Amino acid sequence: MTPPPTLIAQPPSTEERASLLADAAPAELVALADRITAAADVRVEAQPQVGMVVLEVREPVAGERFHLTEVLVTEARVTVDGASGWSMRTGDDRLAALAAAVCDGAVEAGHALADDVVRLCATTAAANAAAQAAEQARVAATAVTFEELDR
Repeated sequence: MTPPPTLIAQPPSTEERASLLADAAPAELVALADRITAAADVRVEAQPQVGMVVLEVREPVAGERFHLTEVLVTEARVTVDGASGWSMRTGDDRLAALAAAVCDGAVEAGHALADDVVRLCATTAAANAAAQAAEQARVAATAVTFEELDR
């Protein structure tokens, strides 16, 4: 699935890129990271580490924050041509986390394949939007509407 050119026109911010690389398909990430690694000086600064992070949410009525659960994540740090790359992905896929960090570092370094990383982010954003729309359509039939009775 090729994203429309309008999705690629504006590169994602650092935070958006981290989020999209965290959601990207592992096979696509690894393939792209392999291409980057073949053409750049990539150094692993921190081996991928599996750990837990606290998922905090806000209760919608009172607006109070609380810890809902802990989530298994894998974090990796690299440098690509001297520029830092970082990723954190849910689960324990060390290879995908390392690949995402390489892709992030390639964009930070202005590597020749940075546009391919931006395209991967755009494809991931389009896939996420389509999945969200499909889920909303699926649950729309379960919506409950209330009528207000006049007094």
